[in-house]
Amino acid sequence: MIGKLSGRLDETGEDWAMIDCNGVGYVATCSARTLRRLPGPGEAAMLVVETVMREDSIRLFGFIDRAERDWFRVLQTVQGVGAKVALAILDTLSPDELTRAVTLGDKAAVGRANGVGPKLALRLVNELKDKVPTAGGVFVAAGPVPAPAAAPTAVAGHNAEAISALVNLGYKPIEASAAVGAALEKLGPEAELAALIRGGLKELAR
Repeated sequence: MIGKLSGRLDETGEDWAMIDCNGVGYVATCSARTLRRLPGPGEAAMLVVETVMREDSIRLFGFIDRAERDWFRVLQTVQGVGAKVALAILDTLSPDELTRAVTLGDKAAVGRANGVGPKLALRLVNELKDKVPTAGGVFVAAGPVPAPAAAPTAVAGHNAEAISALVNLGYKPIEASAAVGAALEKLGPEAELAALIRGGLKELAR
């Protein structure tokens, strides 16, 4: 199974790129976002790859980073979403924008993608709210989470982890810290990590 292609960009098409790896050209289907971020032909290029093996074919899907690849995987866990629709969603929303849309239940944002109607957009935000991939590839629950009593040290750790998660999504540390602080005031000292991340995103979206 191929997980990464590293070499020189040979050429690109409407929805694909060919990477020359030591004289062997690998063709990977890519989102428009990934294609826009690739260098020019002949320059060094790298794609994170998802290999899809079927009885009669082996198909490579290439992404500019792991965040886009992870969302490509997660999107296809929803009924009615195949590779084509998943790529269309990633053409419309960056991984960070998709994370915010799903966490906040913004079905209108998801529904802007080609091939995603209102019903599918609602299904996506509902079913993926507990499958949001983080920068580390770990999934965090973004839906309602029970809040058992937590020791002060655990709460402090959750606070720092929530700030780190928002920084990884592209927010400035000072903005992330303020948002998590505001969320903590509303949710209380027993708030779990997922609830703090969700609350912080809501504060930043105001």
